[in-house]
Amino acid sequence: MVLIKIGGGKNLNIDAICRDISDLLKNKERIIIIHGASETRDEIAKKLKAPSKVLHSPSGVSSIYTNDEAIDIFLMTYAGLINKRLVVTLQKYGVNAVGLTGVDGRLWEASRKNFVYSVENGKTKLITDNLTGKVEKVNTRLLLLLLGNKYIPVVCPPAISNENEIVNTDNDFAAAVMIRDLKIKKMISLFAAPGLLRDADDPCSLIKKIDRAELNNYMQFAKGRMKKKLLGAEKAFTYGLKKMYWGDGRIVHPIVKILEGGGTVIS
Repeated sequence: MVLIKIGGGKNLNIDAICRDISDLLKNKERIIIIHGASETRDEIAKKLKAPSKVLHSPSGVSSIYTNDEAIDIFLMTYAGLINKRLVVTLQKYGVNAVGLTGVDGRLWEASRKNFVYSVENGKTKLITDNLTGKVEKVNTRLLLLLLGNKYIPVVCPPAISNENEIVNTDNDFAAAVMIRDLKIKKMISLFAAPGLLRDADDPCSLIKKIDRAELNNYMQFAKGRMKKKLLGAEKAFTYGLKKMYWGDGRIVHPIVKILEGGGTVIS
């Protein structure tokens, strides 16, 4: 089984990604897809005069402040817009995709965080009204039911909390929990960069191979959301993953090229 994670950044070549997924299925691979929508969410939020607010943890990891209004915008963009566009593009290439959020069928069940810390203007603040949670349990029965009947699950946040609230959640950590519960050994992650770069402004500084035991040594090269990707990768390998591919989702044949070693390979 292969887990394919499609990022939410700018200019991803969704048509090319879906075409490559179709070809993978011809090789009898079983596939589950997770996707983001961060760029579209921020654009829609700005148009609605409710711009996304970024929280910065003391450890340097960024996240989006999520109140009730932000959850509504989240649902519009992730579940409503990007999920269905992705599903229809996959259908165009003969992939019988089914779009789901973590709320549907309690697919991603999370424990809500009672509070988070955010550093603002050099001061650390306690945030208690943030609707976020950490995925702890995956409804594997639902996913295996779909896969067993030749459907391809296309999954996105939000998750559902233990108290039946809709909560934002970290895609990379949710992916790690899916890897644990479904015993997935290979993951492909596509985003708006060639892979992990030594210099975020230099595409030629690609790090081609990383030993999974040394992942923490590469945190110095991770900027912005890449920190979460590294943390998620560390967790995924502790949960049994054997190989992870990071690569550019903006190019033609992105999955083909990443499997040929065109991005960053972690093993």
